[in-house]
This record gives sequence, structure tokens and C-alpha cells, in this order.
Amino acid sequence: MAVYRGKYVLRGLGKITPEMEADLDLAYGVCMEYKDGFPCEMCGRCCHQPNIVILPEEVDRVSRAAGIPLHIFVKDNLVRTSDGRMLLRKTDPCAFLGPDNRCGVWKDRPEICRDFPYGVSMFMSRVYMAVVDGSADILGLTDYMDESWPCTGVIRSSISEKVDEARAIRRERTGAQ
Repeated sequence: MAVYRGKYVLRGLGKITPEMEADLDLAYGVCMEYKDGFPCEMCGRCCHQPNIVILPEEVDRVSRAAGIPLHIFVKDNLVRTSDGRMLLRKTDPCAFLGPDNRCGVWKDRPEICRDFPYGVSMFMSRVYMAVVDGSADILGLTDYMDESWPCTGVIRSSISEKVDEARAIRRERTGAQ
């Protein structure tokens, strides 16, 4: 199993070739442009997602931010999956979402929350597929996105142009037509 940037698990792949890594870097760059350019609007919609992952190195930090002793936090708030991931038990809404749609652990929130929706695996994989397959329709690949979310509007209004730019860089790099 290959892992890109320590967090994107590429199931069924033994290793990442240098060319594939360069393509992944292009897709990652597109995703991070969104993350850096469009801050969270605090709508709270993403705080109702299933599978909110907490990395092992985040558990202590999040428990402290929540003001919950570590052993109680782990026992009451986390569930370990068969593949070893730790997920928040309560996610609809997240246990840390306040009635004002503010995160109770914002400064110390898990990485998946920091990355959502721009840097999560689903979006990243769709951008990668569109960059590599010059005929892929990126809007069609992102039709899973909820149109009522502010971040979806941001993405859908400019993703085609960003993917076209990444494709041009890829063509230049590979010498493809």
C-alpha cells in the first residue's frame, strides 16, 4: 500500500513512481490553492460528516482542547476501525460542534477538519484523475459535492480552469501533445 504525503492512502498500489508523484503534486497544488485561498465560512455543514478521523498523534491534543481527560476521551469519543483508524464516535453533528456552528476545539481540531473539503482524499483523488486524464470532466467527477455548501460553489466556479492549468503543466513536463 502506497501513501502520498503521509496521509493519502493509495490502496492496491505498491509504490508511487516519480512520474505519478509529480502528477499527485500537481493535484495537491490545486487542492491547496483552495485551502489557502478560501477560508472556512463556519457554516457547520462539514461537521456532520461520517468518518471523522483522528490520527494517533492528534488524540492527546484534541482531548486537552476539549477539556476531557485522555482515557475518558478515548473510551467515550473514539472507535477503532478494523483497518486501525480512529474515528470520532459522534459525527452527526461532531461532538465538538457548538450550537453557534463554532468548533469547540478549532485551534486544535484534527487534520481532516483542517483539510476539509479541499484537501481530503475524495476531492484530491478526483482532481488527480482529471489532471492525468485530459478528457475527464472534473465537474462530473465532483458531482458528489453538495451544491448548498459555500465551499462547493467556490470549487465548482473555478475548478475546470485550475485543472486545465495543471494539465498544461503536465503536458509540458511529459512532452505530451
